[in-house]
Amino acid sequence: MAKRVLFIDRDGTLIYEAPPTYQLDSFDKLTFYPKMFEYMGRIARELDYELVMVTNQDGLGTVSFPEDTFWPLQNLVMKSLEGEGIFFNAVHIDKSYPHEQLPTRKPGTGMLTQYLDNPDYDVANSFVIGDRITDVQLAKNMGCKAIWLNLDPGLGGAEIKDQAEALRQDTVALESTDWAEIYSFLKLGLRQVVHERNTNETKIKVAVNMDGSGKSSISTGLGFFDHMLDQIARHGKIDLSIETHGDLHIDEHHTIEDTALALGEAFAKALADKRGMERYGFALPMDEADAKVLIDFGGRNWLVWNTSFKREKIGEMPTEMFFHFFKSFSDAARCNLNIECKGENEHHKIEAIFKAFAKAIRMAVKRDPISNYLPSTKGVL
Repeated sequence: MAKRVLFIDRDGTLIYEAPPTYQLDSFDKLTFYPKMFEYMGRIARELDYELVMVTNQDGLGTVSFPEDTFWPLQNLVMKSLEGEGIFFNAVHIDKSYPHEQLPTRKPGTGMLTQYLDNPDYDVANSFVIGDRITDVQLAKNMGCKAIWLNLDPGLGGAEIKDQAEALRQDTVALESTDWAEIYSFLKLGLRQVVHERNTNETKIKVAVNMDGSGKSSISTGLGFFDHMLDQIARHGKIDLSIETHGDLHIDEHHTIEDTALALGEAFAKALADKRGMERYGFALPMDEADAKVLIDFGGRNWLVWNTSFKREKIGEMPTEMFFHFFKSFSDAARCNLNIECKGENEHHKIEAIFKAFAKAIRMAVKRDPISNYLPSTKGVL
């Protein structure tokens, strides 16, 4: 089986960098990041990655950065790692200055050609872990993914993602060097899916990140429906993008039902591996409305619908279509849904249901990175 690799930067990733020169040339400058040994140890023991160190050391071997001040510290770093069971298969050090732009200098791949076009390595599913844009560029040049650690207070997370998107690179941006987060991500993976569903009646594209922050971009042509789908993202802390082009010149039915099917199908793909997942979730009140949504991502579809509406429409959305939305989602996501709501205001009732639905999802999809437990006595979901 082809081996996945973690290409790990040293300075600013495993150990603190030392301004103003950023040269780690004396022992008093050496400080390891908190929890690095604990979680790098877990990565080495539990996860199937080959570890490779890749570092630029500007001008190493020159008068301003002699090798006899570098190697004692580097050797201590490596021995400290090995003492915790963390063994690097290779260490690649480039000594050039930035202005030289040698192919061996990150983001160049000159030091790493042995991993490229090599059937022994699964580079596409490997990661570069580092704190600089050059690490993301290296990942792009390698054809792998990136975990970018945001340590620069002047460079916000949004800017990181914008630069990463400009590079068209699959990048996970963390707000700090938190090795617990890195371990959690590597063990659990990114539950992110882009799914399309196209018929003669509708054309739908759904992008979902189950471990997002609640960002949404919704466009179905139905304003109130967009508002309800936005609740799923915001209250479920799911990054959700939905673009639906439906036959609204006929009526709303196909647009609503097929969007629910596409969303459910995307959820089914994103939650294919349920190890460590809670599986169940529920509940929420809103003003006078009392909504209860119970959910079970157990692999079987079922809907219990115990609510009714006095109005024919809310906004431009027929109230009869709310049942069809949740029935279609349940069928496509292969989950049980039990929905109940009481109240006086119809808008509040359906908004409470969607918010409770979002909260139930958030509760159910929560994962424990320490656990590989599959929440089923059957041993399969």
